[in-house]
Amino acid sequence: DFDIAGQFDPMIPDAECLKILHEILSDLQLGDFLIKVNDRRILKGVFAACGIPESKFITTCSTVDKLDKMPWEEVRSEMVGEKGLSPEAADRIGEYVQLQGGLELVERLLQDPRLSQNKLAKEGLGDMKLLFEYLALFGITGKISFDLSLARGLDYYTGVIFEAVLLQQENHPVEEPVRVGSVAGGRRQAPHCGSPEGRSLPRVCPSPQASGQKVRTTETEVLVATPQKHLLAARLKLISELWDAGIKAEMLYKKDPKLLKQLQYCEDTGIPLAAIVGEQELMDGVVKLRDVATREEVRM
Repeated sequence: DFDIAGQFDPMIPDAECLKILHEILSDLQLGDFLIKVNDRRILKGVFAACGIPESKFITTCSTVDKLDKMPWEEVRSEMVGEKGLSPEAADRIGEYVQLQGGLELVERLLQDPRLSQNKLAKEGLGDMKLLFEYLALFGITGKISFDLSLARGLDYYTGVIFEAVLLQQENHPVEEPVRVGSVAGGRRQAPHCGSPEGRSLPRVCPSPQASGQKVRTTETEVLVATPQKHLLAARLKLISELWDAGIKAEMLYKKDPKLLKQLQYCEDTGIPLAAIVGEQELMDGVVKLRDVATREEVRM
């Protein structure tokens, strides 16, 4: 189990969680797997666009979530026969919840005439697009599927939800792989989770003092930093390389943090090195490695 708590720019920590999950499942060598992702806002927007009242959101979610075990005809029958939806509304839902794909599906739904009129759906799809762009920089989109039928826990989660399933190839190699079952899951919850007063949870960076010396509070070896705006992609690519090489690295979960703030974070937490990549470094194909304590820099 792992969590990233705090208030950060959209989808950066979510992408990192999916990167970790992808790494764990790859290293465990359990066989082929797929990580399905969805978002409460998207499904809520889909239901609203299909004419489903708010009062039936939770019960419709629970039926849609059975699509990984039941064919659409049976799910539709339950919607109409047990949940009281009209056949027309059920058919409209069916057009969406059977869809699976990647960035191209997200972009297609952003142009959908029904969903483009719904604020929640547009918001959720905008974040899903961001997520897939970040996952592409991590190089893991091949194992990620945007799956509109994933609805587990969507009655109380507030954003992205994901679930990893193992796939099993049938005897004939050309056949579709069969989903064996869920082996991991995760979600984004409201920022006040765990706070009874409903306050958001701030990140705490303690710096205990011992004999007048600051004690390191992290094992992180290097912070990946950028000195200019619009370089998040460069940070994500570089940090992915470092992680894949087994180096303990982190970065701030902000799109455009100021360099001074990034270096101050290194000093506050005891991170010894900063790998800085700016526009000039990108052009030259190098990284500037800075010793935080001595402020000495070397281009590599």
